[in-house]
Amino acid sequence: MKEKFKNSILSNILFLTFVLTSLINSFLLRAFTVKNYISLKPILADIVIILIIGVFGFLIKNPKKRFAYYLPWTIIFTALCAANSLYYTQYQSFLSISLLSTASQLGGVMDAVTESIFEFKDLIFFWSIPALIGVYIFLKRKKGYFEQVQETQVRRKAAKSCAIVTLVCTVLFAINLTGTDLSRLTKQWNREYVLSRFGLYTYQISDTISSVKAKLNVLFGYEENKEAFENYYLEQAVENADRNKTNEYTNMFEGKNVLTIHAESIQQFCLDTYFNGEALTPNLNKLVSEGLYFSNFYSQESVGTSSDTEFTFSSSLMPASSGTVAINYWDREYVTIQKLLKEKGYYTFSMHGNNGSYWNRMNFHASFGYDKFFNYDTDYEIDETIGLGLSDKSFFRQSVSKIKSISNTSNNFYGNLIMLTNHTPFTSIEEVSDLKLTFDYQKYNEETGEYEMYSAPFLEGTKLGSYLKSVHYADEAIGQLMNDLETQGLLDDTVIVIYGDHDARIKDDYYEAYYNYNPFTEEYLSSSDDGYIPVDDFSYNINRKVPLIIWSKDSEYKPKEITKVMGMYDVLPTLGNMLGFENQYAMGTDIFSLANHEENFVTFPNGNFITDTVYYNAQSDEYFDLTNYENVTANASCNQIFKNFTPEQIFGDEFIEIFKIGADDKFSEDSFKERTNNEVVDEEYIKKYSETSETKIVISNAIIYY
Repeated sequence: MKEKFKNSILSNILFLTFVLTSLINSFLLRAFTVKNYISLKPILADIVIILIIGVFGFLIKNPKKRFAYYLPWTIIFTALCAANSLYYTQYQSFLSISLLSTASQLGGVMDAVTESIFEFKDLIFFWSIPALIGVYIFLKRKKGYFEQVQETQVRRKAAKSCAIVTLVCTVLFAINLTGTDLSRLTKQWNREYVLSRFGLYTYQISDTISSVKAKLNVLFGYEENKEAFENYYLEQAVENADRNKTNEYTNMFEGKNVLTIHAESIQQFCLDTYFNGEALTPNLNKLVSEGLYFSNFYSQESVGTSSDTEFTFSSSLMPASSGTVAINYWDREYVTIQKLLKEKGYYTFSMHGNNGSYWNRMNFHASFGYDKFFNYDTDYEIDETIGLGLSDKSFFRQSVSKIKSISNTSNNFYGNLIMLTNHTPFTSIEEVSDLKLTFDYQKYNEETGEYEMYSAPFLEGTKLGSYLKSVHYADEAIGQLMNDLETQGLLDDTVIVIYGDHDARIKDDYYEAYYNYNPFTEEYLSSSDDGYIPVDDFSYNINRKVPLIIWSKDSEYKPKEITKVMGMYDVLPTLGNMLGFENQYAMGTDIFSLANHEENFVTFPNGNFITDTVYYNAQSDEYFDLTNYENVTANASCNQIFKNFTPEQIFGDEFIEIFKIGADDKFSEDSFKERTNNEVVDEEYIKKYSETSETKIVISNAIIYY
């Protein structure tokens, strides 16, 4: 048996090379992304698919010619691994064949891909191609190897052995599957979970089937989804029958003009950031102090990024699980803010400093009910470009005169101004920004015996630093816009709504400089140092919240911070209550209709959810306790700790020695672990919201597809 096994190995070196390289690459992808290192399920699933594909190579009688079969498959598998690794860096999800239709959008953001997303690890997968070629060349040079393999007539035996191993692995894999595994494999919207349980190759096959099925279901699945849709909203009507339909904000803004500002990539923590005693976003902070500020607000975008946010903001529906609404499903009759206000006599318009074809906005915005879409191609003088297109300051300056003309000819208007400059990769901003991201203080000079001004580099020259400079520029542009609107009398009788469209896609390791920089030593704390703050998945995702501000110059409300958790799909019902309209198909909730003791619930397209109590990760089946949790970015950075100090501040040795040690109590690795699955909620709580999350995704998809 030993001799037979040895001969079997030596006779199938090329085949085994194909199997091992493909298996290793799939393992590396899971290690780089979902951190699934030792799970047996995905390994078995990968082996099954690789062997099934590999066994067809034995149909080729000449062993030498099998190389021409294995090489293309190796290239395909390698490309899948590299592309999924690259894609996960940006979206924390995996590629779908349904996204081929969005490939045309890559041209406008290719700089972001090369500068912000691409990493060396994405190249590692390509080792498999030269490995297979090298083995083939070695065997080819080995005199008589392929001829000897052909003479031994082991082709059928090898295929039979391969089939047996495949069957055994399939059985072992199948008996370990759970109902949840199978459910998520068929639904496919939690792609991280599917890949971590089924491996890359099964995931890609399942995704292809699901994507094709989704297209076919649009033709054949109408009645089934119509029934699910009707049952859901009937249940919602019954559940909400006793809910108080009015509150102190009901009809507060009825009859007012509305200007919404789509604040590209601005995250909430930026409003808590200070440098040398100066706020990073003074204009936004001023609006926060004078308006209604929703400080626990989350975007719910998927791969459609900004376009998903526009859709969810306008319709209170979730993004599509297959493809994107902007590209694949724009030609539907959605109930939107724009249409509901048009029924009340409003003129509706949108404005953007990018071209009109990007994210299919010419068609997409028309389907929302906008009367006109002002865009880069036809309506603006391109006098200053930063990043992807017209600079925000020029865009706002030129937009004000257009809004003034609309105001003169319309009784009421609703406008959406889409910002652009603060878009990844943020590098262009370095050329126009003079913001210093240093940490300045007085330092004792032993030679002179005097205190002298000293500037520690802090975030200068970092990726996060470039982002914060870009945010500061965006804030200046918003301040300029508000001043220009005031000068033109356009703030009178007008409501301003500012929302961040999504997080900045800043990689977690870039926050090391923000959390763990010591300006007195100009070094980064290590994991063994007191005060070191780790960036884990929970703290990273919780920090992805974005700002939402509702402000009006002449309304009778008290400035207020609303800390209850809120999602993008809650905006329509909340604004609807204030402006006097209702969308009965909204997935979200009027945030002001909830009693103080009531929790709100925000579901994300991948099945994760957040409440006022926990953040739940559906892929890992773990939750993070949010009870009395203070967002790490608002408390832990050295800039936050010293935000009330000016550069003239003198820090004595005693103060320097205790720098950041207090962070251990709230933000250490141990404190994060104590908040993970700590029984603050029970299984029924997680089950309830998981089922609600799935229902919202399914029903929203039903509306979009059918």
